Amino acid sequence: MKTLIVLFLSLLATSSSWAQSKDYSKDVASVDAIVGALYDVISGEAGVARDWDRFKNLFTADARLIPTSKNQERKISYATLTPSDYTQLFESRIATGFYEKELNRMTDAYGTIVHVFSTYETRESKEGPVTNRGINSIQLLKTHERYYIMNIFWCGENTGFLLPDHYLKGKIE
Repeated sequence: MKTLIVLFLSLLATSSSWAQSKDYSKDVASVDAIVGALYDVISGEAGVARDWDRFKNLFTADARLIPTSKNQERKISYATLTPSDYTQLFESRIATGFYEKELNRMTDAYGTIVHVFSTYETRESKEGPVTNRGINSIQLLKTHERYYIMNIFWCGENTGFLLPDHYLKGKIE
């Protein structure tokens, strides 16, 4: 039994140090990389753990995620979340699978500022029917070392706004 406990503790220590030493630098090396990592890290089957350390690495320390929605009176409302708040909300509310895929992107940049309008669709399984579409307005900070997400502000079609054609056509830049 003592050997089993030692083995378990050794495995736990090894897996903990491995998790802390993951290199996420490729995720933040370009606009394509950080947006791709954002969609990748939140997508997966029900019951499959997400890599929330990878997720948090994408953001500045004071970043905000701002979903818009309709409240019970059908009035537009919003919430302001930290990346940690988002992970807790995601873990408590997403009982099904969740896949978010980028459909189109419009990007503009100046100096240290990059703004990405990223049109998306969501599904509960990788090949299942589309459950929602919308636009993520992603504000990035560009430093000499990497990109950071400062804010993500989004609106889904489920709030009653259909996506304009120019956000669906074109290509991912």
